[in-house]
Formats: sequence, C-alpha cells, structure tokens
Amino acid sequence: MPKNIIVTGATGLIGKKLCEKLNKQGANVFVFTRNPENAKKVLPYMREYIKWNPMNISSWIDKINGKDAIINLAGENIMSRRWNEKHKKKITQSRLITTRALVNAINHVENRPAVFISASAIGYYGFTGNAEITEESKPGEDFLALLTQKWEREAIDVEYLGVRRVSIRIGVVLDKSGGALARMIIPFKFFAGGPLGSGKQWFSWIHIDDLVNLFLFALDNENMKGVYNATAPHPVRMKDFAKMLGKILHRPSILPVPGFVLKIMLGEGAEYLIKGSRVFPIKTLAAGFKFKYESAEAALSHLLN
Repeated sequence: MPKNIIVTGATGLIGKKLCEKLNKQGANVFVFTRNPENAKKVLPYMREYIKWNPMNISSWIDKINGKDAIINLAGENIMSRRWNEKHKKKITQSRLITTRALVNAINHVENRPAVFISASAIGYYGFTGNAEITEESKPGEDFLALLTQKWEREAIDVEYLGVRRVSIRIGVVLDKSGGALARMIIPFKFFAGGPLGSGKQWFSWIHIDDLVNLFLFALDNENMKGVYNATAPHPVRMKDFAKMLGKILHRPSILPVPGFVLKIMLGEGAEYLIKGSRVFPIKTLAAGFKFKYESAEAALSHLLN
C-alpha cells in the first residue's frame, strides 16, 4: 500500500471510514480540509491536517510534492437540502473546482503521486429504467449525468501527467451512521416505513465496508485504470429493499413516501430517488475485487443487527 496518502473530503461519510482504515493499516494520512480543528476532532491520529482552499493552490501545493497517492472525495452532499439554483451551483463547484485544483497542483510539483483516485457517481448514467448498466454504458443527459461527465473529465487530465487515474462511480452507500439508510430507518422506527415513490425503481447500492475496501483495492492494484462501478452485484427494486429493511427492523413496510411529497422536500432532486438505475460492477469484478456483501439482505443484517 502507498505510504503517504492525501485525502480530501475526509470528514464525510466515506472519508471517515476510509481514513480510519488507512491509519490502522499503517499509512500516513494527510487530511486536506477547510477546517483543520474540526477534522482533528472527527479524525484523530492522522499524520497532518492541512488547511486548503481549492481556489488558491499556492498555500498547499508543496504538500502534494512527494506524496504517493491522492484520494479525492470532496463534494457537497447532494441530498442535504431542497434543490435550488444555489444548491446546484454548490454541488457543481465543489466537485469540478476541487478536482481541477488538485490536478493543477500535481502538474506543478516535481515528485508527483503515482495514483489519483477520484470519487464519481452512478448518476453518470442518468435515468435508465430497467436497462442493465455497466461501465461501458452511455452517459445520461440530466443535470447529474452532465455534471458527472465533467467531473470525470477534470480527473482524466491527470493521466497526461503520467499519473494513474481511477474514477469510482459510487451507488447509494449503506451505512447506519449516515446517508440514505440512516434517513430511511427513522420512519420505520415509528411504524411508518415504506418504499420511496412507486417502489418499482431500481436501487443500486453498496455496503460502506465494501466501498472502503474498493478504494484500498484501487490503491494497491496498479492494473486498475479508468472507471469502475461501486455498486453491489445485485441491485434490487426499491419496494423489495424496503421490505427487507422492515423485516430486519421488525417493522411493517406498508406506507410508501409518495413522489409528490419527495418533490416538496427535495425539489428537482427528488427525481433521483423516484427514478432509479440498474447498475452492475462488471469491470470491478473483472479486476478481481470481491464484495463481502453481495445481497441487500446480508448488508442490512450486518449493519442493523
């Protein structure tokens, strides 16, 4: 494993688990953060906490020099609030500007990292209904699809600098401490749980432990280049996922959240919950990665029991 690793977005849902595991495995983790004091509280025992502003690379560019790897997880939480133009702008800038800044900094240092691993999203494929989606599938044309295409193009530029690039297209991350699952659990606890929208849409998910392990696998596997889907091999319908969740929580799953309610809560962003995509990690599996949690029921049982 690379010894000296920079991580952006380290205090987020994925970043926290990844940094903790890197630290346990003996890596020196350099956290790039806007708030070093908060990062120290959230993630103690990291090697260094570096205050960074993507708009001004001069203040942190020297920290890039000589590092072995960069893992870029920076990005505004898409579903943190109701969508409006201001939120969409934050979603966009937090991904494009940070990725561009890192690649620009790599271009200006003498000792470049060997690998640049950047988060991406299955939103790349857009709304695809029942179609079976793989890494070779065409991109969509909606807001997130177009944004993700631009996001990946910013990362691709690092390849021209002789740096191995891996873009990991992440599905819905299952972790009881945050994200979609934590929000879905709440109504179930009050016997008011059920699927989102019609329940017929596909739900492409991944257990947080498998996602963290995939990032580690990409660090060590020099043959991994390009894009890889970070979704479990068996996507499920939303209604089936809700039934599994209710079963494990010993609660009924009979009260769906209507689409119009989601639209009131999230605006345009609700479309990404009401409509789904059926994504398969074909290239990820071909690279030799083995999922610990291949079925949604096994993943939920581990997280919630």
